[in-house]
Amino acid sequence: MDDYADMVEAAYILFETGCGAFAFGCVTGAFVGGATCGSDRAAIVFDWNGNDEMEAVCGSGSAEVQADGSLRGEIGVHRGDEISFIARRWLNSSTPC
Repeated sequence: MDDYADMVEAAYILFETGCGAFAFGCVTGAFVGGATCGSDRAAIVFDWNGNDEMEAVCGSGSAEVQADGSLRGEIGVHRGDEISFIARRWLNSSTPC
C-alpha cells in the first residue's frame, strides 16, 4: 500500500471562492484565482506556489468534476513531476472535494 499521499497529513485539495490549497505527501501548495474551462463542464486550471520538504516549489494544476461527483486532475511541479489524483468529498465536509 502506498502511504506517501498521507505521509504528513491526510491528503486533500480544497477549492474556495477565488482560492484553494492542497497537501499530499511532503508537498503543500496554495493558489489564488484560476480559470474555469468551458461552459459545459465544471473544470479549473491554476498556478500554485508552495513547498516540498521545506523547499520552495511552484507549478500548475487542473481538475474536472466527473459524472460520479469525484474530482480528477493533475498537479504539476515546475521542472518536476506531474501527479495525477482522484479526489472524493469528505463525508464531514461541506466543500466539493
